[in-house]
Amino acid sequence: MAFSRSITRKMESWMQSEGRKPLILRGARQTGKTTLVRDFGQKFDSFIELKLEKKVDSDLFERELSVKDLFQSICLEKNVMPGARTLLFIDEIQNSPKAVAILRYFYEEMPELYVIGAGSLLEVMMERHKISFPVGRVEYLYLFPMTFEEFLEAIGEDAALKMYREQEIPTLAHHKLESLFSLYTFIGGMPEVVARYAATRNMAQLKPVYESLITSYKDDVPKYAKTLSEANVIRHVIETAPYETGKRIKFERFGNGKYKSREVGKSLKILERAMFLYLRYPVNGHELPLTPNFKMHPRLQFLDTGLLNYALGLTNLYFSGIPLSDAYNGMIAGHIVGQELLAAQNDVLQKPILWVREKKQSNAEVDFMIVQDAKVIPVEVKSSSAGTLRSLHSFIDESGIDYALRLYSGPKSIEKNETPKGRKPYTLVNLPLYYAGKLYA
Repeated sequence: MAFSRSITRKMESWMQSEGRKPLILRGARQTGKTTLVRDFGQKFDSFIELKLEKKVDSDLFERELSVKDLFQSICLEKNVMPGARTLLFIDEIQNSPKAVAILRYFYEEMPELYVIGAGSLLEVMMERHKISFPVGRVEYLYLFPMTFEEFLEAIGEDAALKMYREQEIPTLAHHKLESLFSLYTFIGGMPEVVARYAATRNMAQLKPVYESLITSYKDDVPKYAKTLSEANVIRHVIETAPYETGKRIKFERFGNGKYKSREVGKSLKILERAMFLYLRYPVNGHELPLTPNFKMHPRLQFLDTGLLNYALGLTNLYFSGIPLSDAYNGMIAGHIVGQELLAAQNDVLQKPILWVREKKQSNAEVDFMIVQDAKVIPVEVKSSSAGTLRSLHSFIDESGIDYALRLYSGPKSIEKNETPKGRKPYTLVNLPLYYAGKLYA
């Protein structure tokens, strides 16, 4: 099932740009890259798809042909007559170093041809085989699990979607959107899961889809690893990562395992390149640029909150009536905010920023820092308007910043506050959790 994805608008801008370069679509497995490009291909006069895990397709790039002869060979093999606008889609492009290398010649010698490349485990396999994209000759977009906005459209909640897209969401829509955001958070944004829910409206029907997705990631381990021992560490990280998500982690004995810091660190970085998880290293300062401190412990972000809930056995909490902000000690609320912020900037892999101050008996952490109009805005995720803001106040006292956001389970409101210790005045804007995907709008 093809869903409307917001990234399509950026793909359309790419299609219309005069200085267009071949486009590389990056993203974790099963986030819908192939389906997205096939659907996008309908906008062209002709569409050609190559799947380079198939020898017959990858062999096309082994013939040492000129780029124009190569294209004619591709058209002949696929029995396609190129039109005025032709899109060539090279899927699983990491399987052919020569296909990657020739992208620059498509750009230089056939600028009229539209070219998109994509692949599963793209970054991992390219590093393994020492392949690199031609510098300055390609463009990148990132595809993440479906956002709340995309989820609303996929399940046919058109009225709620229209309200959500308003610059100022009407108050009357709050309870409906809050309920739907809770549903989205427990289901997640993996396209196959969303498709099953849209078709069945039955949460119980989602279990085999979650299981299949997690199994597919585990089955990929031999592709990540060079040795059996490395495969064992990666498998351990995949299996235990859900239990460490939302925490600031130590690599040594990660997930109560036996593995050393160096082994775990390597595995985490491999899985981060596969976009299965993300390491959010903290910043200590409050002025631009916000520079991560890679000597500090990172906070772990998982690929998708729905997969996370399934792995933790939390999916059925949706039926319990437990507020989303209270689930798993509030971690799930913080995680879905991170997921929405990641997806909000799909033209760059910008991991959500965490602020940390570590001092004896005076530690503080602010969940997120966003930058708008060259200004730093701290964002806290809390269970209610009554929750303590000690860390946020510490940040404001240090930085002098006079504007902050709190995402919580409640309606929008604005407060004029001051910090208890430093007596610094500031404006606190309280926003419902479902606003997370609109913070960069």
